[in-house]
Amino acid sequence: MRLDGKRAVVTGGASGIGRATALRLVAEGAEVWVGDLDATGGETLVAQGSGRIRFLRTDVTDAGQIEALMAAPDQLDIVFNNAGAGGARERIDEIAPDDWDRTQALLLRSVALGIRYAAPLMAKAGGGAIVNTSSVSALGTGYAPIAYSTAKAGVLHLTKLAAAELARDNIRVNAVVPGFITTNIFTRHLDVAEEKRQAANQAIAAIAAGAQPVARAGRPEDIAAAVAYLASDDAAFVTGTHILVDGGMTVGTRASWDPQSPSLFTALEAFQ
Repeated sequence: MRLDGKRAVVTGGASGIGRATALRLVAEGAEVWVGDLDATGGETLVAQGSGRIRFLRTDVTDAGQIEALMAAPDQLDIVFNNAGAGGARERIDEIAPDDWDRTQALLLRSVALGIRYAAPLMAKAGGGAIVNTSSVSALGTGYAPIAYSTAKAGVLHLTKLAAAELARDNIRVNAVVPGFITTNIFTRHLDVAEEKRQAANQAIAAIAAGAQPVARAGRPEDIAAAVAYLASDDAAFVTGTHILVDGGMTVGTRASWDPQSPSLFTALEAFQ
């Protein structure tokens, strides 16, 4: 019960990583206020929360709604800025300006405003812990669309900058960096039938299981465990950094961990 007596806010908490994290924080003793556009998912989560989860329908692209969510608990100790979706998918030479702006508002501006409205409340309470969701797409190319990846890189740098500014108020700011996790972030907003979305999610899960040294797809609970650590006093000496939870995806080229993948090193060995 590392979080006994703590009050937490989770954005994007009605499904996927946010849902798993809300339940993990409750399991560790916290009371959780969840913000999400998905009222049905939010109500389902409340029913599973043993009376310790409250739901507020929240659009994180609306500054006033973020402010209201952060002010909902009578004491704010933990914030998980997690809400997001895949955003615009076009190449940089094809994307519409408005689509770029909407993606940045959802994935980067919302995190900045979450920190902005949480920090004064945490400072008043004597401190707190903020965790932001970034992505392996912040670290390299080929993981996600360019608008999404750029926003997630911004989240990672924002985390470090905010940690420096808020240290004087005893507020720690860190990020979690997921790899391929079996959520529907890149498919739930597609204008296709539900069975096709499910098939797409299954295909993503199958690809993810072979995309990194740990031979299984990542689960929302894997990220929730990292967030719970960063939110707890076990991480009291940790700020301005990130935890990479990617099954080893970014350790190096595929040839470094897959013996079936050709590499320059193995090619040279044949001539020795």
